[in-house]
This record gives sequence, structure tokens and C-alpha cells, in this order.
Amino acid sequence: MTDSQPADLRAAARELHDAGLCVLPIKADGSKKPVVSWLQYKVNRSTPEEHGSWFGSGKPRGLAVVYGAVSGNVEMLEFEGRALELLGEVTEVMEASGLGDAWSALMNGWVTESPSVGLHCRVRIEGGDVPGSTKLASRLAEEHEYTDEERQRLREKPNSRIIRVLVETRGEGGYGLVEPSGGSVHASGKPYLRKAGGPTTIPTLPADVMDAIRTVCRMFDALPVPEAPKTAPKPQPPLPGGGVRPGEDFEARANWTDILRGVFRPLITRGHTTYWGWADGVGGVKATTGRDPEKDRLWVFATGSEFQADVPYSKFGAYTLLEHSGNFKAAAAELRRQGYGTEPPRRRLSSVPAQHFADGSSALDPDHAPDPQDGFEGGPQLRAVSSRPELDITNEADAIDGVLQLMAGGCLPDLYKRSGGPCWVYRDENDDPVVQQLGTDNLRAYLADHVSSYILKRNPATEQLEEERELLMPKSCSTILGRKDWPLPPLRGVVTSPVIRPDGSLLEAPGYDRATGLYLEPRVPLRRLQPQVTRESLARAKDIVLDQVLTDFPWVAASDRANYLGALLTPILRAYFHGPTQMVAITATSAGSGKTLLKDIFKYCYGTADTAWPENDTELRKSITTQLYGTGSPVVVFDNLPNGFVLKTPILSALLTGEHWGDRILGSTGKVTMRNDRLWLVTGNALRTSGDNGRRVLWVKLDPDCPDPDQRDGFRIGDLRPWLRVNASTLVAALVTLVRAWLAAGAPTIRVRKGDYSEWASMMAGLLDFLGVEGWMADRNEARDQDDELQEWALFLEMWRETYGAEPLTTGAVIKGLPNHVPRKGDEPPSTNQLGIWLKARQGRYFGTHKVVMVVDSHRKQKLWRVEVHAHRGTGRHES
Repeated sequence: MTDSQPADLRAAARELHDAGLCVLPIKADGSKKPVVSWLQYKVNRSTPEEHGSWFGSGKPRGLAVVYGAVSGNVEMLEFEGRALELLGEVTEVMEASGLGDAWSALMNGWVTESPSVGLHCRVRIEGGDVPGSTKLASRLAEEHEYTDEERQRLREKPNSRIIRVLVETRGEGGYGLVEPSGGSVHASGKPYLRKAGGPTTIPTLPADVMDAIRTVCRMFDALPVPEAPKTAPKPQPPLPGGGVRPGEDFEARANWTDILRGVFRPLITRGHTTYWGWADGVGGVKATTGRDPEKDRLWVFATGSEFQADVPYSKFGAYTLLEHSGNFKAAAAELRRQGYGTEPPRRRLSSVPAQHFADGSSALDPDHAPDPQDGFEGGPQLRAVSSRPELDITNEADAIDGVLQLMAGGCLPDLYKRSGGPCWVYRDENDDPVVQQLGTDNLRAYLADHVSSYILKRNPATEQLEEERELLMPKSCSTILGRKDWPLPPLRGVVTSPVIRPDGSLLEAPGYDRATGLYLEPRVPLRRLQPQVTRESLARAKDIVLDQVLTDFPWVAASDRANYLGALLTPILRAYFHGPTQMVAITATSAGSGKTLLKDIFKYCYGTADTAWPENDTELRKSITTQLYGTGSPVVVFDNLPNGFVLKTPILSALLTGEHWGDRILGSTGKVTMRNDRLWLVTGNALRTSGDNGRRVLWVKLDPDCPDPDQRDGFRIGDLRPWLRVNASTLVAALVTLVRAWLAAGAPTIRVRKGDYSEWASMMAGLLDFLGVEGWMADRNEARDQDDELQEWALFLEMWRETYGAEPLTTGAVIKGLPNHVPRKGDEPPSTNQLGIWLKARQGRYFGTHKVVMVVDSHRKQKLWRVEVHAHRGTGRHES
């Protein structure tokens, strides 16, 4: 059938123009190309004058409409003639989706039949833009449909796909021919015919409704899409002996209704295809299954669910995503547990290293357990070690996930995390606990000891899976260590004796304590303490500590014994309170006074990390970081400082006032932050402080007041060190008993104002008062005499006030008037500028009861200084 050219195309163009549409002239050569350059008409509607010049010459031409904003937001939906057989099914799906009325309006508005017997339906979109032209549904061409050109293409490129479009749109920036185009305008010579309505009856639909209509049309796309292993695993070779994998068995036996329950519900089934909507009934069709009966796949066409849109899912792939977050190995294992599949034959590891056992601590060895003594129960406390897990590391990603799962499941004993990464705790050659940060080799060695890792290899002859022992690759270990977090219990610190938890309970079981994050690695064999502290056990503990161990030391004053006992009890209470502690300075008038013995009591009870005093502040910082990061000893000792050494470094000031310490680890670029939970100890003769460190030191002073003090004898327990070797566990039990008795009495405290150390000082004051030990921090006034700077400046300001009263002076006048009292740096008095700098740095600070105040002489344009006296300390009143 052919169609003659209409006599008046201008009238048809006028009809289209009056309906708000943009008109184009089309060549009558079958190419369907515009006569004119038409890019401008994508944004500017053609005019009747242009129509007259295009269609008034009598030349055969066709008409086209430009779609999109230029034509008032009109879009055209085209069903090719080969797709009309789908129209009935499409209509049913539209109705099932709640789009029946909109679809009917579209199919009964302005509808044109194309020369290829397709349908062109127009719609005006409201509330949104018209999208670009889109192919919604296509299929592969059948062989009898191939053109000569297509056959030639297949000869040249055999893997080419010949596609036939079924449904498409003409949208923004596109155009389409309309009636009464005919004759030679179309290659077939057939005309475009109006089937329904016209330009004035174009229906208007909301943008979201039209989007839903396009989505339904997309459901009829029949082009094969490559399947992804994550959504539809590829078929695998048959198992030996006719075995079936769980996923394959599930694919054959499961139904979509059970798999998709709670996500989708079936709306309508047409042939093999089932159309699904949301389970809650909101909205229309969102997915299909069964379109290809030979390869049943789920296609989801909407966002808002776990499924990725426009991706085929097998039954096994959908189940794995919904139930196991995409983990096919876990899904297969669960399906196998449910009875799917057959057990594949597998040759297990031919040899597995012997089972690893641990008793938790050498201190619990029965051969080294202490003999029970009166007042304390004896006996070791053992820990169970979990069985050795197996891990398939055939796939590196699965191997890494498997290690992390073992960490999260608590299957890796004695492995913890802290700032910097995973770590473990072990004892060094001195029997001191050490915290080892794991490197790649450490982690690999650890997993070799604790995990039976293997790879699966398929025997090419029998197709049998065989397990072969293999260690985790170093790069996999590096990847694990490179994470920012690990599913491991956090290691807050190492303790070497029973300690009090923050809730007041006693931590006494060796090993890791989840409640506090502390790891108890006993320095000495632990005694099992009685459930309740009795009056008799408290009396025995006090006798051991006060009347035996500490009785014969030449304390200068009662405060020195009290301060030392408070320090000795601090490691047991360290987890019970917050905040820092003062540094304990054990000093004496001469060598042989007992300083090292007092330090050794800490060593035998808790263990100490001994280190020499560094040469400079940089080395001091490194030393502090090393002790906090690498050692587990709760007491750090700077032993045997030079005679008369002055503690004045600002590094020490920062350490003793912070709950945390941050620094860069040697050999690393990253910074780590560590809890400052150690007791810091220094020993030396005639030690002094300066700067801000005077108030940060707790003094313990000894004075034997005799020549050759190391020759003294007649001590109650004889030689202390041999006694400690035998009785350290008894002493630890006694110290713990003292603390437990205080807790049982309600943990009374006595308020002590001590700045950053107030919580610790108040708690220890209450504990020592409960024990009847007097003198805790009673030497604070005497301690000021140990501070060289404080003493020097206090005397200087007192003399200044006594000489000049409250009169303001220049620095030059002060130096001239008090030449023998001005503070010095070395042997020479300071210059006027240097003294001015010193005064400015100390203005407002009290030295004793005096402070220096700056006075500005605005008349002479100079700074003057005077001394004020605090007449009533703590009341806020001053004498000027």
C-alpha cells in the first residue's frame, strides 16, 4: 500500500503548531531526515512563516514533531510493530501496577500507526522534565529477520549482536514523524495513519506516573545480560560421583515466593512470567521472575530494596543477598545444614601440627606454687584454652575475612588490640611482662601457631578437593594490620598483682579481664584469697607489712613511711581511680641507707622497669614512650641518679600531670596515645627539684644517721632480699588484704587538696587513716625545701619585701640593692634584661607567702616591680 502526498501540508503544520508543538519538514527520500538544519528547533519552536516556506512549494515532504520542552513537555512512546503481541500483557501489568487509567489515557489520546504497523502514543508530562530518547525494551533479531548488511556484519564480526527494538521513547532533543506523512517519506512507501485523537487530545500525566509506565515497559526487555558471579554464580563443573552443590540443589528446589517473602509479593502471572510488587502493598510492579523459563532470574526495576536494579539474580544469589549479605560461602554452609546438596568428597589435611595448649602463666605452674600459710588460701587458678580453629585461605579476600571472623569470635587466644594495632603479652628473659606490637611476621607466626590454615586444590584426575597446609600470605597479614580497627578485646594495660576494678571488685584471675581490659600477668604465684577479710587476716597483713617489712628502715619522719606505704599500695588501686599520681622520689643522706631495698620491694611484688636517667630531654621522652609502649611493669624506676641531682625538666612535668601520653614510636611515622597508668619512681642521694616539679613529687627520705650505714644489722626479718624471694607472694597477699579491708569498710576517703592528684591523694589518705598509719603527705611544707627554685626565690622575695616594703623598683635597682640575694644562673648575677624576663615569667606566682607584681609607670614609660605578701593563705585577702 502506498500513500499519495497530501495536497496541503501547511494545514497539518498549522494544526500541530496550534497545539503547541514544534514542526519540522522531512525529506521525501525514505531517510526520515529533516530538510533543514534542525538543531535550533530543539529550543526554538518553528513559526507559521517557516511552515509556509517549507510546505508551500508543493514539493513532496513529510511532517515531524520535535519532542521535549520546545513542544510543551511532550514525549512519544513507540511500540514497534514486532512488539504489538506484547501489548495485551503490558496492559495487564499496567493495571496490576495501578497504572490502568493512565495507560488507557495514553493509548486513547493521540495515537499514530506507523508504516511498520507500530504505535506512536504521545503524552504531556507535568511536574518534571522530559528525559532523552530511550530504548526501553529490545530483543535479539531472529535469523530470518537479518538484512543483507547485518549478515555481512556477522561475517566480519561473528560475536556481534543484531538487536530489534521493541519499545522506545522519543524525548528531549528527539523528533518523530507524524501523519499525514506518506508516500516516499518512509522507505516502505506506506503512510502514517491517525488511529485515535489528535494533537489537541494529548493526555497530561504526572512525571512520576510516566516514569512508572516506562519502568513497566522496561520489564519486557529480552536482551541477554551478562550475569555477575555475585548475583548469579556461574555453573561449576560436576562434583565427583554425581554430587550436587547446595546452591545448585537450592536453585532446582526452591521457589521465589519463599525467597522473596517480606520483600516482594506476587501481583500477576502471565505465562512463565510473574510480576512482583512491594510486600507492603505500596506501589505497583517492581520486579519480575520467570521471563526466561530456561534460566529463571529475578529482575528488580526499582531502588529501595537490597537488590541492585537491572541486574539478574538467581535463586541462590537472591537468597545469599537477603540472608547472608552476599556471602556465598556462608549461604552454602547454611543450605547444606538445611539438607540441600550432597557432601562433596574431600581429602582432609594429611598432617596437622599438634594441638597448642597453654596454662596461662608460668606463675601458675604447680611446681612453683607457694606453700599455703595461715590466713591465706593457696592453690593455682588455671585457664581453659579453646580448640584450634581451621581456616580456608584459598581465596585471599576470604582468608582476611576469616581471620577477622576468628578475631570477632574470640577464637584467637591472647591476642588484643591497643593504640597502634594488635598485640600480645609475653614474659621476657627477666620474667617481666612485655607488650609486643604485632608486625607482619609476628601475626603470621601467631596464626601458624593458633590456626590450622589450608588451601583447597582440585585434583585434576579425580576432581576431588584436597586440603593442603598453607600459611597466610605476608601481604594478607599486612592488609589485616593496615586496618584502622580490629575485632579484638582492647588491652587497657598490664597488671602484675591482683587489682581493684573501678566497681570495687577484685581482679585476681590471671589472664585477660574483659570488664576492665586489663591483663593480669602475676609477678609472683598468686594466693587464693578468702572471700571475706577477717579481723585476724587484717591484723596479720598489717603485721607483715608494717611490723616486719617496713619496720627497720631509717625514715626521717612518719610522713616518709606513710608516703612509701601509699606508693606501695598504689599499683593495687591504680585501676580504681582516675587521674595521675606523683612521682615517688626515694632519697637519702648517704649511700647504703636502704633506697635500693625500698625499690626492690616494688620489684619483687610487682616487677619494675629499670632505666637510666637519659642525657637530655629528647632521650627522656623516648625513654618514657618506650616504657609505656613496650613494657608491662606497673612501676618504672629511674635508679641511682647522681648525688644532688635536680629534677627540673619540663618533659617530666608533662608526664606527671597527664592521664595519657602521646608520642611517635621509634621507626614509625604514626603517633600513638597510651594510658599513663604507671607509678614513676626515682632514687638517689640528696635529690632536689626545681621549676614546676616540686609539687609533682612525693618524697620518701631516709637518714640512718650513722657512718657506714650498709653495715647495720639486727633487722627483724634479717636480710630483706632473700626473704622477698621466698615470701613475695605472701607480701602481695598482705597488701591486697589491706586494700580489701578498706573497701569492705566502705572505702572512706579524707579530702586532700593536691591539684591533679587530689583523687589519688584523698583516697590514699582515707586508706592509710583506716590502717592507722599517720603522716600521709604531712611533709608538704618540708617538701618545699627540696625545691631549689622555690627556696631561692622565696628567700629573695622575702629579703626584697623586708628591705623595700611595697615600693615599686626597677630591675636595675633590685640588682644594685640586693646583690647577694638576686637569683643567679651560674656564678654571675643576671643583667637587668634577664632579671626582667625572670620576673615576668614568675609574676603572680607565690613563693612561700610572697609574690612579685608588675607595676607600669605610665609617666616614665617603664615597668616597675614590687613584692606583695599573702597575709591569710586561702582567704583571698592580701597585704599590699
